[in-house]
Amino acid sequence: MAEGGSVFSSLSFYFEDLYEELNVTTDFNLTTYSPDPRKSPCPVKMLEPNAALSLCCILILIFLLAVPGNLLVGWVISTSRQALTPSEVYLFHLTIADGLLALTIPFWAVAVVRGWIFGDFMCKFLSLIVEANFYTSIIFLACISIDRYLVIVRASDSVKSRQRMCSRVLCAGVWALGWALSLPALFNDATKLNNNTDIMICSETFDIGSATSWRLATRGLRHIFGFLLPLCIMMVCYSITIARLLRTRGFQKHRAMRVISAVVIAFVLCWTPYHVTMIVDTLIRGDVIPYGCAMRMSVNLALFTTNSLGLLHSSINPVLYAFVGEKFRKKMMQLFQRKFRQERLSGSRFSRSTSQTSEGSGTVF
Repeated sequence: MAEGGSVFSSLSFYFEDLYEELNVTTDFNLTTYSPDPRKSPCPVKMLEPNAALSLCCILILIFLLAVPGNLLVGWVISTSRQALTPSEVYLFHLTIADGLLALTIPFWAVAVVRGWIFGDFMCKFLSLIVEANFYTSIIFLACISIDRYLVIVRASDSVKSRQRMCSRVLCAGVWALGWALSLPALFNDATKLNNNTDIMICSETFDIGSATSWRLATRGLRHIFGFLLPLCIMMVCYSITIARLLRTRGFQKHRAMRVISAVVIAFVLCWTPYHVTMIVDTLIRGDVIPYGCAMRMSVNLALFTTNSLGLLHSSINPVLYAFVGEKFRKKMMQLFQRKFRQERLSGSRFSRSTSQTSEGSGTVF
C-alpha cells in the first residue's frame, strides 16, 4: 500500500488512499455488493503543472541556500585553531546533517515534475538519508540547547571539562539513534502512480503486517523524536537560561536572548505546521475525521507546502547558530584575512621568482 508518511514521500504526487477493509458482505454472494463511497479511493493524479513547477523552484532555492551556508559554517569550524567547545562540535555535526539533507533535494525536485525516475535502490537510499538526517538535525538542536544551559546556568570548570569529553561520544550516539529511527524508510519503494500510467512515485509500501499499525508506529516516532521531545528540551533549557540572563547585566545578555528567541521561534514556525498536518492526515486515514476527496487532496497539498517549510529550516540554521553569533563572525573574518594574506604572500613570491627568471634570461618586455 502506497503511503505518504515520510518526510519527503509526500513531495511527489497526490497518492491513492487504499484502505484495508471495504464494505463487503459474506452471505454466500446472495446479497448485492454495495461499496461504501467514503472508503472509495480518491482519484490519483500529479500536481498541476504550475504548482509542480513552483514547488520545484522552491526546493531548488532551498538547496542553493542550504548547501553553501552549511559548507561555510562547517569549513570555519573545522579550520579553527582553538579547541572546539561542545556547542561548536554539535553545530559542526548539525551542518553535516543539514548539508546531507539538502543534497537530496534536487532528486525530489525532479520527482515533483517528472515522477520518480531514479529507480528502486535510490528511492530506498535517499529516503534513508533524508530520515536519518531529519532526526539527527533536530536532536543536535536539542543538544545545543542543553549545552548552552550548562554553560550559562551550571557554569564551572569541572562541568566544562566533562562536557568536552562527553560531546563527541554524544554525537556518535545521536548519529546511531538517527539511523536507527530511519530504518522504516527501507519500506519505501518505487511504484506506479496508477495502473493507467508509467509514471513512478517513491513512497512507503507496508507489505508486512497491518499497514495501519506500521503507519501509526512510524509517524509516532517521527512526532515524538523528531519534534515533541526536542521541542520540550529546547523550551525547558532556554526558559531557564533566559531566566538566568534576566538576572545579569550587560549588552551580551540581550544579544544572547535575541539569538535564543530566534532559534525557538524558527524551529516552531518551520516544523509545527508539518507535524500538525501529518497528525490530521493520520486521523483521516484512521477514519477518525470524516473526509471527502476534496478534503483529502487539500491535506495532501498542505503536506507539500509544510514539507517545504520544514526543509527551509536547514538553510536557516547556519544563519541562526553561526552568522548571528559574534564569536563565529570574528572567526570567519580572521580565517578570510589569513587566507587573503597567504594568497598575497604566495603571489608576491611568484612575482619575484618570475622577475628574477626573466632578468636572468635577458627577456625584454
